[in-house]
Order: sequence, then C-alpha cells, then structure tokens
Amino acid sequence: MKRRQFLGHAIAAPVALASAPSLWAADADRPARILLRSSWQTVNIGDIAHTPGVLALLEQHLPDAEVMLWASGNLTNEVATMEHERFPKLKIVKGSIRSDGSASNADLQAAIEWTDFLLHGSGPSLVAARDVAAFVKHTGKPFGVYGITHGSFLSGDDGDLLSQAEFVFFRDSVSLELAKQHGVKAPVMAFGPDGAFACDLRDEAGATEFLAANDLEEGKFLCCLSRLRYTPYWTIPGSRRKPDPQRIARNEAMKESDHAPIREAIVRVVRETDLKVLLCPEDMTQMAVGKENLYDKLPEDVKPRVVWREDFWLTDLALSVYVRSAGLFGSEMHSPIMAVGNGIPAIVCRFKEQTSKGIMWRDIGLGDWLFDLDIEAEAARVPDAVIAMARDFEAAKAKTEQARQFVRQRQRETMNVVAKAVGVA
Repeated sequence: MKRRQFLGHAIAAPVALASAPSLWAADADRPARILLRSSWQTVNIGDIAHTPGVLALLEQHLPDAEVMLWASGNLTNEVATMEHERFPKLKIVKGSIRSDGSASNADLQAAIEWTDFLLHGSGPSLVAARDVAAFVKHTGKPFGVYGITHGSFLSGDDGDLLSQAEFVFFRDSVSLELAKQHGVKAPVMAFGPDGAFACDLRDEAGATEFLAANDLEEGKFLCCLSRLRYTPYWTIPGSRRKPDPQRIARNEAMKESDHAPIREAIVRVVRETDLKVLLCPEDMTQMAVGKENLYDKLPEDVKPRVVWREDFWLTDLALSVYVRSAGLFGSEMHSPIMAVGNGIPAIVCRFKEQTSKGIMWRDIGLGDWLFDLDIEAEAARVPDAVIAMARDFEAAKAKTEQARQFVRQRQRETMNVVAKAVGVA
C-alpha cells in the first residue's frame, strides 16, 4: 500500500469521530465566531502564507462563520495591508492574555469575549502554546489546531495542551505518529495539509512588471530557492537576534555540499533546455545566500540566462511569479507548498535541521520529488529530477494535479471537522 493510500485509511476512523455534536455550540441566532491565532513572523513569505491560506479555507468551507485574526505583535502594516486586499472585512487584533486572565488591550479582550472558538493556524509547532493555554484556562472555550509539525526542536512540552483540543491536524505523518507516541489524545488527530497550500494572494500587475523587467517569459523559466542550515536572522537589519557561533559554523561547513546539486541543476537547465532560471528568496536572508552560493559560482556561459532577485518580496508577488513559471526547485518548503497548491510543479530538498515538515511531500504523493541532502545518493539525483521536470512540463503538471487534488480532498475533510467543532455543521 502506498504511503498516501495508507494515510487515507489511517485518517478515516478519527475523522468519523467528529460526527458527534460539539460540546460548545455557537448561538443559533447568529453566525459562528472563530478567532484565528496565526501570523508568526513576516521576514518569511511562507510564514506569512499560513494565515491567508487558512483564512481562504474558512471562507470557502465555513462561509457563514465570522473570523477574526489574532496576530503576533510583529505583523507589519505592509503585510496587514496585503491581507486586507484579499480579505477586506478582516479584523486584526494583537496582544496577549495576562496571568489574571485579562487581555493586554481592549481589542483583544473584546475578541476573546466575542469568539466561540480559538483556531491555532499552521506552523512549525504549537507556536502560540502560551496564548492557547491562557485562553483555555481563563475562558473555558474550545480550541483546535490546524496543520502543525510536532516533535521538533521548536516544540515545547505541549502534549497535555494538545490533548485538550477538539482536534489536532498535523502537516506531516511523522508528527502525527510522534504525537501518538508522546501520549497526545485529542478526540481527532489526523494528517491535515499546511494552510499555505490554500494561499491565493496575488499581485498580478507586479508580476507582469517584474517578468518584463527581467526578460522572463511566462512558462519559460524555473524558480530556484536555497537556504542555509540555520537562517541567519541576525543579518536582517533591525533584528535583535545575536549571531550564534555554533549555527554559523554549521552553515559554513554545509553550504557548499548543500548548494552543489542545486547549482548543477541550474547549469544543466540552462545548457540542456530553453528555460531560464530565477533565483528568488523565501526569507529576507536568502538574496545574499543565493548570490554567494549559486549565482556567483555559476559558469560564465550560464549566468546570462539566470536572473538573481536582489530584493525581498511579499507573498502576493512571489506567488504571482510562481504561477507564471514552469516549476520550482531548491531547499525551501513553503514556496513549493504554495506552488503545488496552485498547480505548479515543485521539487523539494531537505535536511535534518528543517524538522520533519518535508515528509509532507511523501504524504501527498510527491515522494519522487523529495530529496534528503544529508543522504549523498539522494542529493546526487537532484539535477536529473529537475531536468526531467523541465523537459516535460505537462507530465510534471499532471503529477502535481494528482497531489493537489489529494490536498483539496483533505482540506474539505478537515474543514468539515472544524465546522462540526465550531457547531455549524
């Protein structure tokens, strides 16, 4: 039995449990109210994408529900404006819950009193565990978790809290099994796609202008992303994070071996196909990473057909460029997630520092496009996989569509669980 088929059978039983009525039902005389705790940071377009992705799913599958966003304090006006362009009625609150149960500001206090249900969005862990715990302790209202990784170095001792959830959806099967091993016993525990698969933000005019300015034709280029083992947040202007000598040393030790297969793939794409390659960032540190480890080390005959984006961009522009490409490849996760969610092929390279999130590629049927750079034999196959994708876009797109339909089916099923928990189904 294939992994995706196994997951389909494995989730059937727990999802069926959700047919029981919710213990907390919204007032029948008004729409259900959901407070979405999401928006972790804005230096990474993937972290940004979690929020509009889950908002789009709620809009589609719970159209009568009212939704408010409880964002982290670092949500910028620029990102909030982008989200409001897609969700013009969205109200956003920030803040925290004090030890006495009161909110740190009047808007958050009103939101907590207003809501029927707290939904924790997708992320690398139960990111807002402290906020969720305080909400549960002081309100007694229910909560659920949508699309997280569990058991990584980012996860705390959150097993007891997860067990109190109405449901917990894990974005990779490794996390699901670890949660079971750790004794998490929420009524519904199953695989649920990362919310970023549903992100549909767009900046069409910006994408058209960018392609024209860089002599890129729609469908005639591949996007390439790369990263270091540890994101050097300390290099971002204004960051309060201090340089970590151990992480810097690990990055330096691995950056050549991690980038070599990706660089070889770029060279082969340029020399063996008529496609160009766009080097683009997923976070604010990766423009420099891509230039140093990819562009600057390319042969001189290859560079003229490789475009290096030197500025950071937001999710709407990035996704609008991705959907005009012939595919993505590299060592990032959420740009491929957004690409596949919008029907564009994507090859993912991973390593152990990235947690188990990359396993979701196997879970959705794209295991042939997942490569572990810590395994030499797998890293060596990256260039051939990229060339195969580049040479037969139609076959790659058909393969992508199968995965996309599986993701959409799981989105429908998981949102049905959310609806029941909120009391609207």
